[in-house]
Formats: sequence, structure tokens, C-alpha cells
Amino acid sequence: MANTYTLISSVTVGSGGAANISFTSIPATYTDLLVKLSPRFSAASVNKALLMKFNSDASTSNYKNKNLRGSGSSATSGSDEGYAGGYIAELNADSTTSNTFSNVEIYIPNYLSSNYKSFSVDSVMENNATTAYATLAANLWNSTSAITSIIFSEHTSSNFVQYSTAYLYGISSS
Repeated sequence: MANTYTLISSVTVGSGGAANISFTSIPATYTDLLVKLSPRFSAASVNKALLMKFNSDASTSNYKNKNLRGSGSSATSGSDEGYAGGYIAELNADSTTSNTFSNVEIYIPNYLSSNYKSFSVDSVMENNATTAYATLAANLWNSTSAITSIIFSEHTSSNFVQYSTAYLYGISSS
């Protein structure tokens, strides 16, 4: 069967930045969801953590994460849990190469299922220096609710900078 991708919604952050990027009223007409982001944070740091909340669930115990991460100088594996939302990856901030943005892809199968929701993450920072994280992660949201909204934010309240983008696609198997 051929899969078809339909753009549900897109966001481009305007001047002044934004505290979060939200997709609300996600229709129940697809089998899977795909999110593509190109974000950067306004913080005096090389990297900041991107968080994702389904249906505004900011629980520190409902999101599970297992990841493989390379920093440019070492590789690690582990879990990043205990955040107010699901940990996604480390992304570009103000101390990385100017005007460069991270790239993130999040695949969410069976988002309408009455089972817990798994999702996978593939992300990279862009930086002309030693530190530039690449992350592959397997995640779980411990909820049986259908996903109707997704909110992205940085865990310490940094803003997304102007021109950060996010695209939400619905995937159908017909």
C-alpha cells in the first residue's frame, strides 16, 4: 500500500520569537503523524533541550525515553526522563554558528490508538564547532488518549527564534 502524506499545519516563528510551537485540533482522519522541525533557541548556550507535550500533558512520569547521542567528541546512550513533557533532543542555541538551525523528525504511529503511544526521534544540531549533537531516540507516552494536540517548548523557558519552523503531516495508508 502506498502511504500518502498530507500537510495538516505549519508554523513559522515571527519576529520576537515564541515561547512554544503548538499544533491543536489534530484531526482524527489519519493513521500516523509526522512532525518536521527546524528550530533554534534564544539562550546563551550551545544547546538547549526540546520538550514535547501531547494533549498538554506536562507530567514528569508519563514520558519515557531511550536514546543514542553523539556530541561531536563522544557517544552516549541513556534515558532523559523527569522533564515536564517528553524530552526530544538537544538543539541549537545562541552560542552555535550564527543563523544555523537544528533539524528534527518525529514519527508517531497509531496516534488514535487506545494503547500507550510510541514515537521515534531523529535529530541533528548544525554547528561549525566541536559540539553538535545528533540523537536517535525511542519514546513512549503513557496514555491511552488519542493525540489531539502537540506543544513544543524548551525546558528552561528559552524562546524559539524567528524563522524556526514546524510542519505536521498526517499519514494515511490509502
